[in-house]
Amino acid sequence: MLKEFREFAMKGNVVDLAVAVIIGAAFGAIVTSLVGDVIMPIIGAITGGLDFSNYYIPLSAKVTAGNLADAKKQGAVLAYGNFLTLTINFLIIAFVLFIVIRLMNQFKRKEEVKPAEPPKPTAEVVLLTEIRDLLKKS
Repeated sequence: MLKEFREFAMKGNVVDLAVAVIIGAAFGAIVTSLVGDVIMPIIGAITGGLDFSNYYIPLSAKVTAGNLADAKKQGAVLAYGNFLTLTINFLIIAFVLFIVIRLMNQFKRKEEVKPAEPPKPTAEVVLLTEIRDLLKKS
């Protein structure tokens, strides 16, 4: 079994997977920081510091607290604020990735080189083409 695992790992499947997981984790940390530390403060400044994380709907009449933490202690609440915040973060990340990929595709198109024109036909090819055309006419 150990020998089979070694052969499997040597084919590159496990190594590729490990590299992908590490790169994905690093990318996730970068994106989380970008959204939390750069984009959301700008959105917060535009919306006047609006924070959705404490939004909730009380499911019990005895819940009278002003913030979510105290409301949860008093009774059942439907805390939709965190879901709303995560949905907004997802949309922002998707939009930023869309813009980045679109820019990368534009740069890629600019770098594409036009295919070289075919070389001019040699004298023999021109002569054979003329002979072929004359034979077709007759």
